[in-house]
Amino acid sequence: MQNHAYSRLGSVGGGGVGGAVLSPPSSPRRGSGRRLSAKGGSGRGGSVVRRAARAVFAAFLRRQAVFLFAPLLYVSAMLLYMGSISLDSVPRIISRHAPGSLYRSSQLYTRLRAEMNADNATDALTTVWRHAYKGGVWQPCINNNTCGLPESNGYIYVEANGGLNQQRTSICNAVAVAGFLNATLVIPNFRYHSIWRDPSTFGDIYDEEHFVQRLENDVRVVDKLPEFIMERFGHNLSNVFNFKIKAWSPIQYYKGVVLPKLIEERLIRISPFANRLSFDAPSAVQRLRCLANFEALKFSKAITTLSDTLISRMRKKSAENNEKYVAVHLRFEEDMVAFSCCVFESGDEEKKELDAARERGWSGKFTRPGRVIRPGVIRVNGKCPLTPLEVGLMLRGMGFSNNTAIYLASGRIYKSEKNMAPLLEMFPLLQTKDTLASDEELAPFKNFSSRMAAIDYSVCVHSEVFVTTQGGNFPHFLVGHRRYLYGGHSKTIKPDKRRLAILFDNPRIGWKSLKRQLVNMRLHSDVKGIEMKRANDSFVCAARIIIPLNDNTCERKLGAFWYKMDQSFSNEPHNIPCYSSGPEDGHLTQESSARLLFLPC
Repeated sequence: MQNHAYSRLGSVGGGGVGGAVLSPPSSPRRGSGRRLSAKGGSGRGGSVVRRAARAVFAAFLRRQAVFLFAPLLYVSAMLLYMGSISLDSVPRIISRHAPGSLYRSSQLYTRLRAEMNADNATDALTTVWRHAYKGGVWQPCINNNTCGLPESNGYIYVEANGGLNQQRTSICNAVAVAGFLNATLVIPNFRYHSIWRDPSTFGDIYDEEHFVQRLENDVRVVDKLPEFIMERFGHNLSNVFNFKIKAWSPIQYYKGVVLPKLIEERLIRISPFANRLSFDAPSAVQRLRCLANFEALKFSKAITTLSDTLISRMRKKSAENNEKYVAVHLRFEEDMVAFSCCVFESGDEEKKELDAARERGWSGKFTRPGRVIRPGVIRVNGKCPLTPLEVGLMLRGMGFSNNTAIYLASGRIYKSEKNMAPLLEMFPLLQTKDTLASDEELAPFKNFSSRMAAIDYSVCVHSEVFVTTQGGNFPHFLVGHRRYLYGGHSKTIKPDKRRLAILFDNPRIGWKSLKRQLVNMRLHSDVKGIEMKRANDSFVCAARIIIPLNDNTCERKLGAFWYKMDQSFSNEPHNIPCYSSGPEDGHLTQESSARLLFLPC
C-alpha cells in the first residue's frame, strides 16, 4: 500500500488512491476520551449530570421573568432577619468634626487647670540646657582686616525695604556685595512701607558712626554721595541706573553683570534690595555678612539705653531664678490672625472682624474665585499662630513653673484683654515693654514699629531661653545672634506646631501625658540648639573652635567649610589646618594651624 503525506489542501488532480481525498487524523486527546468513556461507566454518569444542568439553565433562560423575583426574595429575607433583632442594640452613628476644625485649647485648659496648678514642683530653667556641647568652646573669629583697601570701583546705593529685620538682611547683603565688588557703600536708605508705616532712617535705629568705623578696614562706607557724583546725575537719584535683581541671586551675578556697569557709571542703584543675595556664597562674602550683622550693626544710643534699662528690670523680676528669664516671641496680632485664615472662637463677630482685616490688608487675595480655605487643614499643618493660652499651656507642660519671669515680645495682641488673661494666670510674672517702661520712657518710640521691635530684639537676645512661636525674620536673626553670643548654642525652643495641634485637639488627654510629650519636645529643641545647619539654610559665619579631632582635614560643603565631625575624639586638642576660599576666585588656600569653622547665624 502506497503511503501519502497529509496535506491541508488535499490532493489535486486525483493524486490519492482512486482520486479520494484523505481526511486529517483525529485528535488523540478526543479519541482517547471517547475510548475511556466507552470502557468505563463513570463517563456515562458525568454526562447525565451535565445534560441535567443544561436543561435547568435552558428552562431559566426561556422564562427570564424568574430573575425579577430574586431582589424581592433578598429583601424579604433581610426584613425577616431584622425583625428578629432588637432596635435598641443597633449602634448609633456619631458625626465628628474634622481634626483641627475646632479650637479646643480653651476647653483643654479648663479641664486641666486644677491638675496643672497642683504640679508646680519642677523648674525647666535649672535643667533646660542639659545637652551642653562637649567638643570645645565656640568663640567668634571675625578677624580684622589689616590690609589697606584698593581704589574704589564706584558707589552703590541701595534701598532696604520691609520691617526691621528684613532691612537688617538688606544691610548685611549690601555690605557683602560692596566689599566683594570693591565698591563704596552709601548708608542704606530705608524705604517707607504702608504696612509698617515707620519713617525711621538708618541713624534713628542704628549707630551710624560705629557702623562706618567698624567696617573701615573692609568696606568703605559714606553717609552721602560726593557732590561731583550728584552733579553728574543732575542731583536726582532717579537718573541713576537701577538694577532689578532677582531674589537669591548668586554672588557671581554681581561680578559678571553688576561690576562692569558699576565701573562704567561710577554709581548704581539697587532697589529693592531685600533677599537679593544667595546664602550660598564664598567664605569671604559670608565673613562680611557676619561682620556687619554681629559687629557693625549696633542699635542707636537711645534704643540701647532703654533696652539696657528693661534688661536690668527683667533680671530683678527674676531674682528667684538667679536673674534668668524667658523671652517669648508671640505673633498674635490682628493682621497675623487674619492672614492665617484660622478659626479660634468660631463666632460671627470674629468672622466679620477678620474678613474686614483681610480685605483691608490684602484686598481680593482671599476672596478670588476658586480659592478654598480650610481652617482645619491649616491648623493640623501647624500654620496657625499660637494663641497666648496655647503658649502658656506649652510652657507649663515643658516644666516652667508659674514663678518663671517671662518677657513677651509682640505687637498689639488681638483682643488683648480676653486672650491674655489665661497666660497671665499661668505666669503672673509676665512682662512686656509696656509694663516694664513708663509712658515717658516709651514716648520717643511709641509710633515707630521698627524702633519698638529693636527694643524687643535687645531684651530677647539677653534672655536665658528664647521661645519662637511663628517663624519669620525676627526669630531667625535672634537664633543666629544667640549662637554667636552663647558659644554655639542657640538656647532656643522651637515647638513642633503640627504635634501641638494634635495634642491640643485631643479631648481625652490627661495632664501627665500632655506634660510628658511637651517635655520631650523641649528636649528635642535643646538638642537642635547645638546642631550646625547647612550653609543654604541660613547665614554662615566664621567662628574659632578648639575641637579634639584626630583627623587633620576639612570638608567643603555648599559654599561653606565644615570639620568632619564623624572622626574619633581624643582628650587633647590638635593643631588642625583648615582651608578657606580666596576673596574673589573661591579657590582653596591652606592656612596653617587656622581653626576655622562656619557657624549658622
